[in-house]
Amino acid sequence: MTTTYVKWGQSKVKLTWEKNNLLPPYHLITSVHGFCFQENQLLLVDVNHRGWDFPGGHIELGERPEDCFKREALEEGYVEGECKLLGYIIVDHSENPLWTKSSPYPKIGFQIFYKMTITNILPFKGEFESAQRMFVNPNDMASYYHKWNILYKEILDYAIQ
Repeated sequence: MTTTYVKWGQSKVKLTWEKNNLLPPYHLITSVHGFCFQENQLLLVDVNHRGWDFPGGHIELGERPEDCFKREALEEGYVEGECKLLGYIIVDHSENPLWTKSSPYPKIGFQIFYKMTITNILPFKGEFESAQRMFVNPNDMASYYHKWNILYKEILDYAIQ
């Protein structure tokens, strides 16, 4: 288990990575993300207004977390594949003085992470929130993703194993 603190906007948030093959309570899952691999290359998507990123997003009403990740990978990167649950990041706002009961996220929430082995690459159309995609060496991820941190590195290393 690795913990770090990050600044999200004006907020200081505690993030803890936990390898786990069980999902946390559904109502506390705030988003679903993952790393998509085509052989030894990692998919990155140029998400509008955010830059290069790995696929992910919010669960739609009634959607299972794995289905959410598959949908996000399809919408953002135009890829399909087989998924494996890696674990989750515990997003803890307990030390965040800006968090209130009316905040959009729970005091303690979860970001779920999957590994996708890509089985189908579709033509990129850019119809949703991504402007382009590319495949990179996973070791080069930090050069492209400006919010890279030690947790993402640990999750990526675990996905590669």
